[in-house]
Amino acid sequence: MVIQILSSPPPEPEEIVGRLDQAIRAGLPEAEIVVRALSPGHFEIEVVSAGFEGLSRVKQQQAVYTTIKHLMAGDAAPVHAIDRMVTRTP
Repeated sequence: MVIQILSSPPPEPEEIVGRLDQAIRAGLPEAEIVVRALSPGHFEIEVVSAGFEGLSRVKQQQAVYTTIKHLMAGDAAPVHAIDRMVTRTP
């Protein structure tokens, strides 16, 4: 068993909401984005993008996950789970 001691408190959920929004906007600049914190480390994301045209729902969601993967990586990742993701075209 490994015990990890954090040197600083985890970021506030609203700070992570902003980081998620910023990361998605960087990868999908024309998108309309709504990010909600559900509980610590758990979030809900809605993305509407013309760039999703012709993509399957899985490919749309993969495009979003690509933009936020750095926030979900590592033992101390600020994002533990995306509990709900809605993607669609305008």
